[in-house]
Amino acid sequence: MYRHNQNQLELENFELPFSGMLRSDNRWVKLAGIIPWGEFEADYVKSFKKSGQGPPAKSVRVALGALIIKERLGTSDEETVEQIRENPYLQYFSGFKEYKDEEPFHPTMFVHFRKRISKEMVGKVNDAVHKKGRSKDDDEQPPANKGKLLVDATCTPADITFPTDIRLLNKAREKTEQFIDTLHKPHKGKKKKPRTYRRTARKDFLSAAKARRLSKSKRRKLVRKQIGYVERNLKTIKKLVKESSLTLLSRSQYKDLLVVSELLRQQKWMYNQRKQRVDDRIVSVCQPHVRPIKRGKARASTEFGAKISVSLVDGWCFLDHLDWNNYNESGDLPDQIKAYKDRFGFYPESVHADKIYRNRANRKFCQKRGIRLSGPRPGRPSKDMSKQSESRKQAFRDELDRIPIEGKLGQAKRRFGLSRIMCKLARTSETAIAITFLVMNLEKWLKVFLFVFSNWVISSFWESIYRKIKAKLAINDSRIMQISAVK
Repeated sequence: MYRHNQNQLELENFELPFSGMLRSDNRWVKLAGIIPWGEFEADYVKSFKKSGQGPPAKSVRVALGALIIKERLGTSDEETVEQIRENPYLQYFSGFKEYKDEEPFHPTMFVHFRKRISKEMVGKVNDAVHKKGRSKDDDEQPPANKGKLLVDATCTPADITFPTDIRLLNKAREKTEQFIDTLHKPHKGKKKKPRTYRRTARKDFLSAAKARRLSKSKRRKLVRKQIGYVERNLKTIKKLVKESSLTLLSRSQYKDLLVVSELLRQQKWMYNQRKQRVDDRIVSVCQPHVRPIKRGKARASTEFGAKISVSLVDGWCFLDHLDWNNYNESGDLPDQIKAYKDRFGFYPESVHADKIYRNRANRKFCQKRGIRLSGPRPGRPSKDMSKQSESRKQAFRDELDRIPIEGKLGQAKRRFGLSRIMCKLARTSETAIAITFLVMNLEKWLKVFLFVFSNWVISSFWESIYRKIKAKLAINDSRIMQISAVK
């Protein structure tokens, strides 16, 4: 039966289920118990300047807890602060002693949290969580190699528009026009403002942006025009600096001025040499640390962001290497194997990697330590057909064993924020990437705990039923014995 109630319940009559106590089986309470917050206080304090001025800083538990909550919920900085304010379990997870219905901190504090908590510190927290989530049998060191190590590399795209030479030069031109406006402001009404040709330059850019197709000659002509606009503006800025002062520009504007100067140098060199690549190429004026990463994927042959090397062991994921420049991931395999030994105390039995990892140096490294590297053996195939068949089956099984790390990277990009890093600074982006793998390991630990807890509940349930049945059978046997005795 459905009973519809149109009357709005009064706010004062709304009852809370907490009764002044939080539930101990809540997921945030469980996660708060597995992170050793106090062990990282010393590393966190090192990020502060030694000055007794200013308000007291937030603790490492508040900072790290807020970053974990944001990544796990997939919310913005502002929404994460509201979630913490409204939820007492999130406040407990963040280390607050009592519930307060007020803003715990300003959303802009997330930038400072990411700056103070480095990716190395997040890596230590990740190792501590993994060590606590492992079973006791794994802590005993076996005499031989054990386990499977899965390795792979991927790119974490940054939040930038697809860079083209014309678009980058147009952005640089707009920046230089802002610099000219700032430097000319003290001389407004006294001297004539230098010409920038911004309307003509804007029209030239729109003619390229709106065109469906651009011929190579027309594109080169438009690039040359934009280079000329930016070069003229930089000369004007030099004259204005001599007349006034460079201190009129803010810190971020001065940084952008240096980036624009380097961008102009790279674009002029590529234009004169008729080439499409240059070392340390700038693809974003706002994020000059981002580099193009050639991946050769079907969806996008080139991605723009940090390149990372990841290892996976029994569902536990670790960030081994992060670099903004493109590199050959096969050189990370020896360090990843050594990191495996540091975590577990022994080498893996087998390493499952992509074809790029199976070079001669890595095979020699693995063979020396008794590790089997996945994939077919190098050289000519054996003439024995049975050995050939067994080799193909082994290579096929190795490819199947490598699937979980592909799924883990897919989870990081689809479920969490690894598909687009929204942070603008290099240091904060590195922290955001490292936090993603920490949160995935926390999810793994939580699933392990829930599985063990559910098994315990089921076993206790069936044990209680077995005791009741056994008690009833004992009662029935006693009654039968009494009746037979009377007879």
